[in-house]
Amino acid sequence: MTTPNLPDAETPELGGTVNLADLEALGRSRLDRNALEYYASGANDELTLRENRTAFARLKLRPRMLVDVSNVDTRTEVLGLPLRSPVGIAPSAFHGLAHPDAEVATARAAASAGSVMTLSTLSNTPIEEVAAAAGGRFWFQLYLYTDRALSAEIVRRAEAAGARALVLTVDAPFLGRREANERHRFALPPHLRVPNAGSRERLAQMESESGSQLVNYFQGLIDKTFTWADLAWLRGQTSLPIVLKGILTAEDARLTAEHGCHVWVSNHGGRQLDTAVSSIEALPEIADEVGGAVEVYLDGGVTRGTDVVKALALGARAVFLGRPALWGLAAGGEAGVRRTLDLLHDEVRLAMALCGKQNVGQVGRDLVRV
Repeated sequence: MTTPNLPDAETPELGGTVNLADLEALGRSRLDRNALEYYASGANDELTLRENRTAFARLKLRPRMLVDVSNVDTRTEVLGLPLRSPVGIAPSAFHGLAHPDAEVATARAAASAGSVMTLSTLSNTPIEEVAAAAGGRFWFQLYLYTDRALSAEIVRRAEAAGARALVLTVDAPFLGRREANERHRFALPPHLRVPNAGSRERLAQMESESGSQLVNYFQGLIDKTFTWADLAWLRGQTSLPIVLKGILTAEDARLTAEHGCHVWVSNHGGRQLDTAVSSIEALPEIADEVGGAVEVYLDGGVTRGTDVVKALALGARAVFLGRPALWGLAAGGEAGVRRTLDLLHDEVRLAMALCGKQNVGQVGRDLVRV
């Protein structure tokens, strides 16, 4: 186990990675089947999982020439928080499957890279410990529980710990069917806790002769009755900005803005509704609909700096990494996540330079041929 108060050192193997695909291969090699299938799996036939990546590849860039790109500025802001690059870390459960330092390592890496981490409700580490490592650079992702009082308590804890935004996941009243997890009965290892979502004992009660322990647990935990009308209740629990994660249509984007929330374009990494539209394909209609009235973010399929530039061009303020951060964490703990962010930062800067863009404000719809 790594020393909790010291960052992971970058190993020669980690330093030899040159892109996120290298980090993914290294990270995958260090996970057991239970963890690997949990992180890698998508819903059903995994069509949306694959489409998240291939949709980026279909988009073509229209670079401009003879521009002074000797100093390319990749900086931006999300909800007033300055970022070194328009790249953050998306919420994902159970970082302890990848590394002993779990979410603390991810938070430290995000902070040191000038990024932002979104902490999952289903983390293996208490909110307060992650907040201490994040240095003010964290958002908190919320699943609404059937127990509203418990949900309100968790929101208060996140706000008191210094979260800068509340991210409500809206696309998971039920968990999508991830068949590898069902087939091999995914279960959280006994040494890992879920401190923001109930006791280890309650989780153990969800063991069955078939299916995923997480699915069994989740079905009874999450409020399936929550609607647009209930957002007023959530607003009454916090003064934080609220972001709705899982928006894929202009219609829902309009409702999000009307309710005073920001938009996170996402299909849950292809893990919920298979054959749903890819995030990057959904982005243009959503950005057009809200017209800059609220901030728009995206996750799903981002593995290259050119992906980030395409997302910015089509209306995203920033992108967020799900699996790539986990592969980095598995590959080398804090240093692996930092390597992920650094590699992508360098790729974003290079892509902007080769497109003739001096700063992110110059990246617009004209840069992409849809």
